[in-house]
Amino acid sequence: MAKIPLDSATVRANLPLVDAYLQAGLDALADATRMAIFQKLSAGPIAVNELASMLPVTRPAVSQHLKVLKDVGLVTDTKTGTRRLYQLDPEGVARLRAHFDQMWTRALGAFQQAAEKDSGGGRHAKTGRRTRSKSV
Repeated sequence: MAKIPLDSATVRANLPLVDAYLQAGLDALADATRMAIFQKLSAGPIAVNELASMLPVTRPAVSQHLKVLKDVGLVTDTKTGTRRLYQLDPEGVARLRAHFDQMWTRALGAFQQAAEKDSGGGRHAKTGRRTRSKSV
């Protein structure tokens, strides 16, 4: 069996590992401060000092939370002059969105099946007689 080189694209293409990345991202966002940072970064790149001024936590605490978010692939950083700007990682956000889109699609499908089953195709579920629609 040929060995497949392990790079980030290969790892993310492997479904069980994607689930691990997804779980790590969801675990990271379970913390209220990290969720607040994540939401602030949705407006665009922000430096650590600016984030710390918007939140009731210290700059070192914000840095620690950013490290966690970066480690799970939800945040990236770039150096701009003497500052380091943090922003959401589109790939990580897309991974979360795909998960919730998939859940939403399944939930809607289950709801549709339940509604069709209950309506009995226009027939009463218990009697099997055709149901009448009431005029308002």
